[in-house]
Amino acid sequence: MKNFISVEDAGHINHLSRIALDYKQNPLSNQSGAGKRIGMLFLNPSLRTRMSTQIAAENLGLKTIIFNASQDGWQLEFNEGAIMNGQTVEHIKDAAPILGNYFDIIGIRIFPTLKDKEQDYKEQVLAAFIKYSGVPVISMESATLHPLQSLADVITISEAMEKIIAKRKLKVVLTWAPHVKALPQCVANSFAEWMSAWDKTDLTIACPEGFDLDKKYSPDAIITHNQNEALENADIVYVKNWSSYNDYGQILNDPSWMLTNKKLEITNNARVMHCLPVRRNVELSDEVLDSKRSLVTNQAANRVWAAQAVISEILKSIK
Repeated sequence: MKNFISVEDAGHINHLSRIALDYKQNPLSNQSGAGKRIGMLFLNPSLRTRMSTQIAAENLGLKTIIFNASQDGWQLEFNEGAIMNGQTVEHIKDAAPILGNYFDIIGIRIFPTLKDKEQDYKEQVLAAFIKYSGVPVISMESATLHPLQSLADVITISEAMEKIIAKRKLKVVLTWAPHVKALPQCVANSFAEWMSAWDKTDLTIACPEGFDLDKKYSPDAIITHNQNEALENADIVYVKNWSSYNDYGQILNDPSWMLTNKKLEITNNARVMHCLPVRRNVELSDEVLDSKRSLVTNQAANRVWAAQAVISEILKSIK
């Protein structure tokens, strides 16, 4: 593994998930990162991603350095041929190679603007670090995808539904949820991409009209605008808000889409997931979050083992 940007970098999903679960049983079994450094650059806030990735790296023996680039660094320029007579101070062509000399691996977290769809979906920032740093790059969330979260989701489903997976495919439902602010599509895109690529699941996506995701991330998914229709006989229900992809960045706060225990009665005793942070009693009711159905705590805890599996695989490519 050279970089970790999407499911395409994961190789065999079941194999990578197994590596992660092995680390969960024996976190310090591999010290291949000893003597190496990972630089974690945050252009946006983070709680679980920051802490879990740092713990994972240190479990492998790496030295971690965290830099809040949006607050502490110079404003970077990413456009080729830019005349830098405005607010940007340093070009990525100059910054990234230096960081590549400082670190053996770079992790970067970026959010979209939710104003310019074409620009956001180009992933210009992530692509520039890959192009100019000269070292492996891990996406700790980008404008369009969140692969570390999705790998943790796979691990969580594998654990919780092990006996059922051994017999048949799971019906997995990704359902849109209301929210008070515009959120990116990256977690939803990424979950859809991984579920579509994983041979253990059949995916249904439920969302209001006008909130369909970019089809390239879920080419085989069933798409419905009827939440109850989607929930019927579901094994896993993944709850997540996203702003509109078609009417880019627009939001909808429709409380009828909040998931409740009553709605879950038509499922196959489904387990419920959410990537966190969650707006209680807006996206998900307390009764669901605090019930035995909820996998959200274990899902967040598994972020460590997802990151550790990815970093250890990347270390194999570093000479």
